[in-house]
Amino acid sequence: MNIADLKKPVVLLVLALLLLAGCGLGKNQEERPAEDLAKEGLQYYNLGKYYRARETFKVIMERFPFSRYSLLAELKSADCEYYQKNYPEALGLYEEYEKNHPTNEAMPYVLFQMGRSHFKQIDTVDRDTSQAKEAIKIFERLLNTYPKTSYEAESKILIGRARTFLAAHELYVANFYFRTKKYEEAKGRAEFLLTSYPDTPSAAEARELLASIAALPPEELHRKKGFFDLY
Repeated sequence: MNIADLKKPVVLLVLALLLLAGCGLGKNQEERPAEDLAKEGLQYYNLGKYYRARETFKVIMERFPFSRYSLLAELKSADCEYYQKNYPEALGLYEEYEKNHPTNEAMPYVLFQMGRSHFKQIDTVDRDTSQAKEAIKIFERLLNTYPKTSYEAESKILIGRARTFLAAHELYVANFYFRTKKYEEAKGRAEFLLTSYPDTPSAAEARELLASIAALPPEELHRKKGFFDLY
């Protein structure tokens, strides 16, 4: 969690809890006050024991849903899922946090984590592109809503990487159409790539593909495909 952006409520609570004298990890959680549970959860979290931390934060949210510690537990629960690489679960919790606390000081961080949760689910270029598109959408929302945060530089880097992925996907599809002699479709995807992602590495290959299509004889471009052309 970035202290520069999360300022007062959540950060001050975290710092205060970390400065308290330690209670033993793993003690019976029944009837323990929210403050002790929050400190235990943070201790587990800082040790990288995210599953144990998540379980402790769940207890806080169940037993003390209206306490200030529940706010901390909600956010750190999402972080626990993220660092366990449970990205869909983390995303759901960050989205729920935003829904419940849309004006909270932690929102720049929450949006950044939402974008990263989408980005971490980007697959290979021959698969679905929705995660890359959603990541870009969230990062751009962060940059537009909360400009000049400490998340600005990394958000822009990840937007660039997501755009590179989307361009590579378009090139993959264009090349597939070219190999299967669907030249109009190949041309359309290559032109879309150049229009949408002209600053990506795939743009040069798209121009080469368009040149290859332009060099084909007219009878090849307009030839009707036979049965064996499909294989």
